[in-house]
Amino acid sequence: MPRPDIMSFNLGFIGGGNMSTALGKGIINNGTHSASKIWVSGPHLKNLIHWSEMGANITDKNGEVFCNCDVIFLGVKPSLLSTAVTDTLNTLTKSVSCKDVVFISMLAGITISSLREVLQDLSKNIAVIRILPNMPCTVGAGCCIYSIDSVVTPQQCSMLENLLGKCSLVEKIPEYLMDSLGSLVGCGPAYIYIVIEALADGAVKQGVPRSTAQRLAAQMVMGSGQMVLSTGKNPGLLKDEVCSPGGTTICGIAALEEGNLRSTFIKAIEASTKKSQELGKKS
Repeated sequence: MPRPDIMSFNLGFIGGGNMSTALGKGIINNGTHSASKIWVSGPHLKNLIHWSEMGANITDKNGEVFCNCDVIFLGVKPSLLSTAVTDTLNTLTKSVSCKDVVFISMLAGITISSLREVLQDLSKNIAVIRILPNMPCTVGAGCCIYSIDSVVTPQQCSMLENLLGKCSLVEKIPEYLMDSLGSLVGCGPAYIYIVIEALADGAVKQGVPRSTAQRLAAQMVMGSGQMVLSTGKNPGLLKDEVCSPGGTTICGIAALEEGNLRSTFIKAIEASTKKSQELGKKS
């Protein structure tokens, strides 16, 4: 007998790359959805073998995913959206022009109105949700923001939140914040990986073994984030609580300020946001 919390609909992924895989692993590993009811398409089956090993169905025909699934994640590159839709139309295994389907787009920069315009070639009965998740969904510690079009129901919002809620913090936001918050959520892990690597390098320079430095740096970052979430305190206040007058931490903070750390991070989010907006205009 299936678990009552496992969803019964067929779930599809058009595009089975890194971000789709991160979500798929998070969903499957947390028991939210049965792998046997997941369909994944991509142009090269050899690149989808890891999905098959997880128990999902794989195909090189987008139309097969569309025909079999009720909820479909779009995980192709923004510039390939039209190509993916054309391939879907060309590989349909049956007539489904009036099929009800929820499309969940992970395409950076592509607005809901643009998505709806393109996707209506597949069916007139579509609902569009735009999301921006991140790679830590793989290990059940991700973030995912989402925006909806006017026809998405509260039940469909709940479906998304239940589907991803065990592998990420899921928050609904207005679409105008998607590019900026998406840069924070989606690109931020890469920036923090650099921080972890750099902090570990600093400890290695002081004679600490690499594996020990890396493990403790990662744990320290994870714990610091949990402190912000658990206490609700401003990060600046938490920083002040660690900085004793004339102590070791404030000396390190002074070195970070000399290196313009804050300004550099702000510029990183700004650059990522601008790139997301450019991708939307090009597509």
